[in-house]
Amino acid sequence: MEFPKHRVFSYNSPIVRGKIVKRPSQYCKTPYVADVIYGENAEELAHTPALGCCGLTDKHSDVYMIEKEQKKICHFSVELSILPTNHLVGCNPKMSENLLEYIIKDNLFTPLEDLKSYRREKKILNSRFDFWGQDKDNIEFVLEVKTVPLAKYEEKYNCLVSYFPDGYRKSKKVVVSPRALKHIQELEQLKLDKKDKIRCILCFVIQRNDSEYFRPSNDDIIYKDALRKAYDNGVDIIPVSFEWDHDGNCYYIEKNIPILWD
Repeated sequence: MEFPKHRVFSYNSPIVRGKIVKRPSQYCKTPYVADVIYGENAEELAHTPALGCCGLTDKHSDVYMIEKEQKKICHFSVELSILPTNHLVGCNPKMSENLLEYIIKDNLFTPLEDLKSYRREKKILNSRFDFWGQDKDNIEFVLEVKTVPLAKYEEKYNCLVSYFPDGYRKSKKVVVSPRALKHIQELEQLKLDKKDKIRCILCFVIQRNDSEYFRPSNDDIIYKDALRKAYDNGVDIIPVSFEWDHDGNCYYIEKNIPILWD
């Protein structure tokens, strides 16, 4: 099924295809820097803003990069992962916030149409949330963004399902991301405290267009239970889909992505 899509972003300079050969780099040991080859086997350092992105931007990964304006250490920044299927996945977490702002500005984000005002980043309680403002009815809103790069095929649904969170941890008895857990718990607290005087929204930004559903990861039951509890208490949980093309253009896809709670 085809869904309406709107181009909301294009890189100012051409994207460069490359392959990650080592992360961390053999020359710079921070995990945010990788050795990459591109063109006729030229080698450079590249910033990997999502570290290895659970394998999407790690050793042997095919990627698209952009040249950095300031090349103090790295010549490139890794922005997109190229899957074996040739689908693209956005791997820069900061880009998710920017993409959401673009659709807010273009009045494409239905839950926050015709905003009265908004700003980026607002410290509330013990968190710094990505967006804060007043909606068209002068009701306060707080919005947090999470990047969702990963998807798995699920036989039950016969399709790819995007999921969050994922990452290394020493024990399954601890959460993957304490920061993500704090955000959802504090969004819930704000909603319970202010009730109808505030809208609390958590957006899962999916920078790929090959999955049909979103689910809280079954590998982190603590976070999954906290997310469902917040949802039941009035926090809006909204997956949002974007699609990249091989020319470095990004499109907002107008489609509803159901949430799987099973």
